[in-house]
Amino acid sequence: MPAEPGLFRLRPEPDRAAAAGLPPNLAEAPVRFMLSAEVCTVYRRAGRTRKIHHLLYVPGLAEARELGRRLGRFGDLSSDGRPVLALDSRDLLENVLACGGHLVPAHVWTPWFGVFGAKSGFDALEDCYLDLTGHIAALETGLSSDPEMNRRVSALDRYRMVSYSDAHSPPMLCRETTVFDTELDYFAIERALRTGAGYAGTVEFFPEEGKYHLDGHRACGVRMTPRERREHGGICPVCGKRLTVGVLSRVEELADRPEGVPPEGEAGFRRLVPLPEIVGEILGVGPKSKRVQREIDGLVAALGPELAILEEVPLEDIAARSPLLAEAIGRLRREEVVREAGYDGEYGVIRVMEPGGPEPALF
Repeated sequence: MPAEPGLFRLRPEPDRAAAAGLPPNLAEAPVRFMLSAEVCTVYRRAGRTRKIHHLLYVPGLAEARELGRRLGRFGDLSSDGRPVLALDSRDLLENVLACGGHLVPAHVWTPWFGVFGAKSGFDALEDCYLDLTGHIAALETGLSSDPEMNRRVSALDRYRMVSYSDAHSPPMLCRETTVFDTELDYFAIERALRTGAGYAGTVEFFPEEGKYHLDGHRACGVRMTPRERREHGGICPVCGKRLTVGVLSRVEELADRPEGVPPEGEAGFRRLVPLPEIVGEILGVGPKSKRVQREIDGLVAALGPELAILEEVPLEDIAARSPLLAEAIGRLRREEVVREAGYDGEYGVIRVMEPGGPEPALF
């Protein structure tokens, strides 16, 4: 049901049912929804097949229905959570604008479906969205890049860097997120993306954890840095096929700045590891195990939301429940982590405890 301008909330009955399953310290927190979707456009441009993912946003149900009516001519909107449209990216943006919405290019560097991806992307945003490029205000970093990497390309300075998680994975919704300092209002959030006023940065994965960070060939277990790929001529030394060019290489191809030189006035960001991954590492079990979920439920009930535990809760309060968890989160906050980068669809691994450190332990 409608809430603040352009935002929605659950109706009273399901809202009460949802709150009943939460710890008391979280039950009163307001939850709002923005109407959004992810779509894939597949089309030919400049002699190449382009497959680009986009995030779409509209302020109301009437606008959503009209956009669905327009886009339904180019694909089956009911076939998938991310419908495939036989439509040029520029024309998709035109339809979104006609319905009063806005569009954000999704995970812009990933090889297969990013607007700058090595497989089917472009070298400049203007090459993709043509005369409507000025209506793009933000770019989504994806798991395999972060704002620091994006800022090596000065042509992207005018765009806000945003970061989101797929809604098809509810427990992972805040593994990457965008922070705003605005009123609860769709139009205020859109305005923050366009002007920067009220945009407060992002929470990111360590980009090495993304599954396309480095170059490689997963079938052969070959993972390479950009320099190593160039030394091998882009060919897998095991099977002789072409390597998948990862995000880091693609950023370096288009970069015109050295590392560590952010533009003036940058909002900033922080890198985190999802709490289930940390707890799973400590316990020596998978992050999706029931044992981890029980521990997470207890931590959230005692200490507050996951992001607060990772960023704000005093370490001594965490140590009262688990000294080892407090040590791990302290290392995370200092970015003292062990990184094994992902490649060619294989997720990377970020560990907060050094190899050979404490044995898996109970809380």
